[in-house]
Amino acid sequence: MLLNFLDLLGTGVFAATGAMVAARRNLDIFGALVLAFVTAVGGGTIRDFTLGSMPVFWVHDTSYLAIIFLSTALTLFGRRWWDQTRAILLVSDALGLGVFTVIGIEKALRFGVPPMTAVMMGVLTGAGGGLIRDILAGRVPMVLRSEIYATAAIAGGLFYIVMQDVGIARSVVAIACACVVFCLRLLAIYCNMSLPRLTAPKQSRKPVRE
Repeated sequence: MLLNFLDLLGTGVFAATGAMVAARRNLDIFGALVLAFVTAVGGGTIRDFTLGSMPVFWVHDTSYLAIIFLSTALTLFGRRWWDQTRAILLVSDALGLGVFTVIGIEKALRFGVPPMTAVMMGVLTGAGGGLIRDILAGRVPMVLRSEIYATAAIAGGLFYIVMQDVGIARSVVAIACACVVFCLRLLAIYCNMSLPRLTAPKQSRKPVRE
């Protein structure tokens, strides 16, 4: 019950981030809805297609679509308060990432996939929508930058698999996994943690002989 509520909350938050990116790129209302939609359910949709879970989760549950529309409208109407609500959105986004990671892992495990594949399905569920959003918006996707985002989902997913093998109750493991992802993401934001950047080797200039 708690995960279902957090799932819908995460859907609304992810939709809001998509609408915010659309507004900053000067897209129209339809563009905002598209980015909000792919951010909120894009990762889960790709997961369901990959696992063969048809139809995808939001087709028969229209509450996801209603939340996306509502969240987009509230975000666009409340643009003047974005600066004041940025911290709340960042915290909610981190929570959504943790919850979506857990949901992706659990659904993959129900389909009988290997544990490491389930971890990747969790990462895809949590970060896939943002990847699609950034590509459509013409930005370098967050998961390909040095920010700790998908890495937090991977760490939480590995934690889930290890805890599950120990024999701890599934509900406890799910909550603990979401907390791990949530805390790692918040640490990355507020402590400015990031992965090392890759740089091309400097080419030495040979002196030109006259």
